Amino acid sequence: MIITARELNRATLGRQLLLGREPLSVPEGVRRVVALQAQEPASPYLALWNRLTDFTPTELDGAFTGRSVVKATLMRITLHAVHAEDYPAFRAAMQPTLYASRLGSRFAGAGLTPADADELLPELLDFARRPRTSAQMQAWAEERLGAGKRDGAWWGLKGYAPLHHAPTGATWSFGPRPSFVAAGPASQPPTGPAPVPVPASREAESGALRALILRYLGGFGPASIADVAQFAMVRRTAVRAALRDLDGLVEPLQGPGGAALFDLPGASRPPADTPAPPRLMAMWDSVLLAYADRGRVIPPAYRPLVIRRNGDVLPTLLVDGHVAGVWRPVDGGVEATAFHPLSSADWEGLAEEARSLTTLLAARETTVYRRYHHWWSKLPEAETRLLRA
Repeated sequence: MIITARELNRATLGRQLLLGREPLSVPEGVRRVVALQAQEPASPYLALWNRLTDFTPTELDGAFTGRSVVKATLMRITLHAVHAEDYPAFRAAMQPTLYASRLGSRFAGAGLTPADADELLPELLDFARRPRTSAQMQAWAEERLGAGKRDGAWWGLKGYAPLHHAPTGATWSFGPRPSFVAAGPASQPPTGPAPVPVPASREAESGALRALILRYLGGFGPASIADVAQFAMVRRTAVRAALRDLDGLVEPLQGPGGAALFDLPGASRPPADTPAPPRLMAMWDSVLLAYADRGRVIPPAYRPLVIRRNGDVLPTLLVDGHVAGVWRPVDGGVEATAFHPLSSADWEGLAEEARSLTTLLAARETTVYRRYHHWWSKLPEAETRLLRA
């Protein structure tokens, strides 16, 4: 089967709940879109506001507090919010990457080995049965290893160990000073030995990667081997082998330019002419980063404007399913900068979204993303409008 570039775009938007907000609970919404980038605390909230009918921030607060949605270091070794039931498989799939990255040179520079990490994990997880601050975790590492090894040890373990970020009650559940808690159900008793994950066998890791690929295709497909590898930051050879093992559970497609793509049989692929409403996307929204070929959503000429060299991904305008500019909150509303001319209908649609967004921000943080405003001086000249609250 052949799928065009526009059909690919619409499939992506449909899987990501961006063709129309849907009346789902927060945990089910997170499950549907697979993973929300969460290194900026406000971004999962804005991502769900874009996707769910009548979304209120308190719903996500409650999901984080009740741990039906958890925040942890996962794909691409960055923070994601995922459904709690997805976390074990996602982490197992990421185990080789986390092992290589977090227990690498900086950990070794502290005079530690991966065997030391395995030896430290049981006590670390027992200590983290209740939320602990970074300072408390560093003090724990210093007590066991000495001041000289503290920083390198904690830097490696906080990404490698199965830890969730614990809500701190800040504006968006998580503040600038993180706390950590051992992965596991919120109802775990406060006493007794903490469960320690057994290092996964190669077959278990392969099974977890297959599970991750199926979830990824359900939320982001159709996609190529390179796309899957980019999303998870795993080797393409491992993805290729996993797809071979999934023969019958995935189907091949031919994408734009003859690209080899894969998808779930029977998955929704809306027609190319399906309307795509305007959206004000969060910083680091997953739909902008989940692919090696990001052209399905970001026009190539705009990619360096919205994805900066240091990795910052600006909040974007989505018009007809593609990035058309950037936005930021300012006094009186939302400032929208369009990289190409937009129709009056497009501007009105964006204005309606801006009114809804400013209402949401007014209850939480009207200056969200302010510390990234320095990028606006580096944008080319473009049409800018104030979309009033």
